[in-house]
Amino acid sequence: MKPRKKKQLTFVELVESIRVTHNLFSDQAVRAVNISLTLRNWIIGFFILEYEQNGKDRAEYGTQLIERLAVHLQKGIDECYSDRYLRLCRQFYGTYPQIRKSLISKFDLIENGKSLISQLPINPTDELTYEDRTISVRLEMPPEKLLRQLSFTHFIELLRCADPLKRVFYEVECIRGNWSVRELKRQISTLYYERSGLSRNKKKLAALVQAKVEKHESSITIRDPYIFEFLGIKPKEVMGESDIEDALLDKLQEFLLELGYGFCFEARQKRILIGSKHFFVDLVFYHRILKCHVLIELKLNEFNHEHLGQLNTYVSWYKKNVMTDGDNPPVGILLCSVKDHALVEYALAGMDNSLFVSKYQLELPKKEEMQSFIEARMREVEK
Repeated sequence: MKPRKKKQLTFVELVESIRVTHNLFSDQAVRAVNISLTLRNWIIGFFILEYEQNGKDRAEYGTQLIERLAVHLQKGIDECYSDRYLRLCRQFYGTYPQIRKSLISKFDLIENGKSLISQLPINPTDELTYEDRTISVRLEMPPEKLLRQLSFTHFIELLRCADPLKRVFYEVECIRGNWSVRELKRQISTLYYERSGLSRNKKKLAALVQAKVEKHESSITIRDPYIFEFLGIKPKEVMGESDIEDALLDKLQEFLLELGYGFCFEARQKRILIGSKHFFVDLVFYHRILKCHVLIELKLNEFNHEHLGQLNTYVSWYKKNVMTDGDNPPVGILLCSVKDHALVEYALAGMDNSLFVSKYQLELPKKEEMQSFIEARMREVEK
């Protein structure tokens, strides 16, 4: 019997084979990170709620527990543990008690020889009413499916649905349609659940919705702020929009520090939370002469009012949340460039005091200096 002839790959098949392999293992890696992040936050929620109910010295902390816990964790572990984040973990644990089943059956979480799972109660405390819990148990999705198909950022959006039936509806539709987080937010905000309830032909509506949705992709997921915080990746490493922009920000940072105006570098791609959304400020300095923060945004296109509105939002946020006694109001510098054209606009956060305005204009780099810098650097990096 002649040995079967080995199939020979064409170049096109080689490319396709590598593409399929890449996507398969990328998806598995992202899914593993998502599951670990989600389980970590669920267990954190358990420990917080357990302490609130049975902690030996809980009376000492009272209503300030979450705030004081956040301070200790941010100093000792990671800056991601804000009071808002800890409250989300607590709410997540209370809303999804069924995840414990998955922990017991699929994972063996041991630290220094001690099992984390053994510390979890048999029947986790659930903040739902008996009636709501009955509805939820009857319809709840299998925990393994939830963990494998949804990221923690998906869960954050689902937690906004106080009605258990509504939440399960979005879980099912999100998993069935492989929705991105942005798509889930959009469907909730456009009242898909309510529209489905009023629709005479629910299947037709569902088919129309699923045909137009934005699908969940690994390349989108891995840029999730919660994931790269979990992995210890700095925002600068993942948020650059292009090589040109990244190179310009490097040069700009050096340029301003070398000017001698009093700039002290503070952050690159500074992450801030406004409402429920995360934003990133390109460069943040503290000016020791002006005693104020200077926020810089770089846009690789022509100036428009939206850019100025975005920067003004950041400046206003800094004024309310970061500015301290003795500080002057923060100032924003917007750099816009289209090849050999540059515009520099100072967003002075609506200040009426002309003396402050004059002082800022005196101490900050001249508009002409900034124009010359960005035009020269654009030519340099484009080569």
